[in-house]
Amino acid sequence: MEPKIAQKAPYVVELEAGKSYYWCACGQSKNQPFCDGSHRGGEFVPLPFQPEVSGTKYLCGCKKSKNPPYCDGTHKAL
Repeated sequence: MEPKIAQKAPYVVELEAGKSYYWCACGQSKNQPFCDGSHRGGEFVPLPFQPEVSGTKYLCGCKKSKNPPYCDGTHKAL
């Protein structure tokens, strides 16, 4: 099963260093790019992460990054 492409661009978000976040891996969340529990009953689970540095980050919206939760530009080839 493939995740739903939430958008073909990264989500630009402000994150705090050391804070826990849960990136949506299924693409179904209404709170993109973060998990809202929409994956329940499926094979996908959210990806927990903690940024090392506070600031603007680019989180993957296409759900195909090789470096999740961060965008690696994969969406440009979709």
